[in-house]
Amino acid sequence: MIEYAKQEYSDDEIYSILAPEVREWFRKKYGTFTPPQKYALKEIHDGKNTLISSPTGSGKTLSAFLAAISELLMLAKKGKLEDRIYVLYISPLKALNNDIERNLEEPLQEIYSMHDIEDKIRIGVRTGDTTQKERQQQARKPPHIFITTPESLSIVLNAPKFSQKLREVKWVIVDEIHSLAENKRGTHLSLSLERLCHPMKKKPIRIGLSATISPMEQIAKFLVGRGRKCLIVDVNFLKKVDIKVISPVGSLIYAPASESSDALYKKLDELISSHRTTLIFTNTRSATERVVFNLKKRFEKYENSIEAHHGSLSREVRIEVEERLKKGELKCVVSSTSLELGIDIGYIDLVILLGSPKSVTRALQRIGRSGHFLHEVSRGRIVVLDRDDLVECTVLAREAKRGRLDRVHIPRNALDVLAQHIVGMAIEKRWEVDEALKVVKRAYPYTALPEKDFTNLLKYLSGGHEELEGRKIYGKIWFDEKERIFGRRGKMVRPIYYLNIGTIPDEVGIRVYSLPKRYVGKVEEPFAERLKKGDIFVLAGKTYEFIKSKGMRIYVAPRPEAAPTIPSWFSEQLPLSYDLAMQIGAFRRETEKAIKEGNAGSIHPEIREYFEEQMHFSVPNDRKIVVENFIRDGYRHLVFHTLVGRKANDAIARVFAYRLSKMKGLNVKLAINDNGFDMMYSSKKRDVENEEILSLFSSHNLRAHLKDALGNTEMLKRRFRHVATRSFMILKNYLGHEMSVSRQQRNASMLFKVVKEIDPDFPALKETYREIMEDAMDIENAEDFVKKVEEGKIKVQILRKGLPSPFSFNILAMGSTDVVLMEDRKMLVQEMHREMMEAIGNEE
Repeated sequence: MIEYAKQEYSDDEIYSILAPEVREWFRKKYGTFTPPQKYALKEIHDGKNTLISSPTGSGKTLSAFLAAISELLMLAKKGKLEDRIYVLYISPLKALNNDIERNLEEPLQEIYSMHDIEDKIRIGVRTGDTTQKERQQQARKPPHIFITTPESLSIVLNAPKFSQKLREVKWVIVDEIHSLAENKRGTHLSLSLERLCHPMKKKPIRIGLSATISPMEQIAKFLVGRGRKCLIVDVNFLKKVDIKVISPVGSLIYAPASESSDALYKKLDELISSHRTTLIFTNTRSATERVVFNLKKRFEKYENSIEAHHGSLSREVRIEVEERLKKGELKCVVSSTSLELGIDIGYIDLVILLGSPKSVTRALQRIGRSGHFLHEVSRGRIVVLDRDDLVECTVLAREAKRGRLDRVHIPRNALDVLAQHIVGMAIEKRWEVDEALKVVKRAYPYTALPEKDFTNLLKYLSGGHEELEGRKIYGKIWFDEKERIFGRRGKMVRPIYYLNIGTIPDEVGIRVYSLPKRYVGKVEEPFAERLKKGDIFVLAGKTYEFIKSKGMRIYVAPRPEAAPTIPSWFSEQLPLSYDLAMQIGAFRRETEKAIKEGNAGSIHPEIREYFEEQMHFSVPNDRKIVVENFIRDGYRHLVFHTLVGRKANDAIARVFAYRLSKMKGLNVKLAINDNGFDMMYSSKKRDVENEEILSLFSSHNLRAHLKDALGNTEMLKRRFRHVATRSFMILKNYLGHEMSVSRQQRNASMLFKVVKEIDPDFPALKETYREIMEDAMDIENAEDFVKKVEEGKIKVQILRKGLPSPFSFNILAMGSTDVVLMEDRKMLVQEMHREMMEAIGNEE
């Protein structure tokens, strides 16, 4: 039963439940409670599971902890604090953990300095960085408040002595739950929490802390698991947001790249100078470095007052930047995604987003980092440098003001994560299959887990496939199919579990060799997994064709004349969300209607001009797909304007390319972006009939065709390694010996062939396809979209105008040049625009 909190308690009502010492300290320090505290504190005190969603700086952390601190202090006064853990706090970031420790130590020190209480409340942090000495101390004298990460929790659950200290935890607090729910770290945590609670007679109170997210009910279910109650405290509506979209240049089409660049940095300087502290978000790490470099080079005053912050920097550098930011020593910090979460970074009065953040939720989370207090306005400026971005961000800003968020996607039935927990459970004790399955199915991501998947995992983990023993994959558990019980096999399983647990894959740079074997440079793995045979990409300023891969190497051939089909930053780009894509489709329809009816006064002039040009062709929208068929530079292009978000587009594009190549025996190349995709093949080959294009829009066998299309791709090979490693088929670390990523990949390639022979539904294989199709892509919305076309709810219009329409320029540029060569991309768009304007002029 999920309910929203309706009762706001008065200060006096809340003070009455607190220990006198806490009451006195709070009165002195804060005087009054914040909205989330007024809704949540009393409910948590009364033992209700609670999900609190409120802006940064609204006191939600204290909402979660205050009832517990008050109760622990009462026990301390009576000398009744036991040597066990009362509060378990879990956060996705180690940095957040250090923050929380500091933020808890301070109030406790202040309270203790005001009163003479002998028993001290102990706080302890346990992450991968905790020393052996600290761990031993924690085992001897456990902290009363235990702060950890999802990975460390799953390890201590299986520590024979330490896990006993968790047996009577009263409060479980999950921070930044929105960032965990949508990936396998959250899936992992949901199983850990069910395993923690299973043996307990009195279940702990679960408290979740979240930024802006939707749908709240789903996150609440994720927090508490199947069949439990939860109260949602949502006070995001109280925070005022000021969002504006700005373009630094007069013409988004004809301003030369150098002029755009100058105007951008001039604009950034103007914004940074007129505010106290600015936080700039880019969408890629490389862009973060470029912006910092340019600001320092162009403006000497920023030499020591602007820094970068992203995941590729060392921990020391990141912490130093955070500390300087907090002390007010920096005028500006540029980040990719690493500062989205709630690390305390002090006072920020402006957030600038360079380019679209691709989702309303992400925009609000980023902009919410400014105006740190509830009564202050969160101020955000989105800077756009091209026409598609201008349209997208205009819609995004409108949706953000309306508070319409994108829905979160929570992975379901991840079999690799489950494999780890089955091994962990077997180490604990002997289990009956039905009892174990009951525990697993209480975790929200597994409520619909088929029993067959569970028993298949037990069979694999117990060494039920002889073919794998020849590959040195031995059973980690024993499983009696007849009696339906399982347990741990041998003493070596515990260290294997400790050393290989976790969900974040090891990723390294992949070495690129030009055939026969000249070393060219490195590309990142997420980029390599997007490559298909024949793809052309830029590395070190030159173009190469992808030939094949072997382990952690890829082999290429120089193609100086060829245009790239995949930009180097593609893997880093954030994908446009499905929900925002739908809103942009509706905006296109409304805008075209307004222009036709002469009501375009309030529309941005560049947007109006963009649409008027497109209207010479046809404006694709949420009820109409436009497909363009034309020849350009020796290729026939079929440009599909399917505005369904990048992940669903990826699925549709691969299926259509697979179907077309089967139907016509063609070698089809693909360029995919947020707004559509381009299927290209040699113009010497026969044209595709309109009926053949329309026949591609069939939901029949869509999933099966996507599976076939993924057949021999880099993505499948590399994702299989991740899944096999998570499933303990490949051990990253065996008895202290680390296996290199290249050896992991070699083993994975070998195992891939073996498991395909064993069973097409082998758990690791099934999970690899599920992860790609449901999490990396969006097969569900892709299927839904194609069905709407079949049902006639969305029309398809095929154009043969001989040249590309304005809306397709960026899709074509995607398959045409690399963003490092921004000038070339800009020049290409200008060239297509001139051709089009000339054609329109001739027509008229």
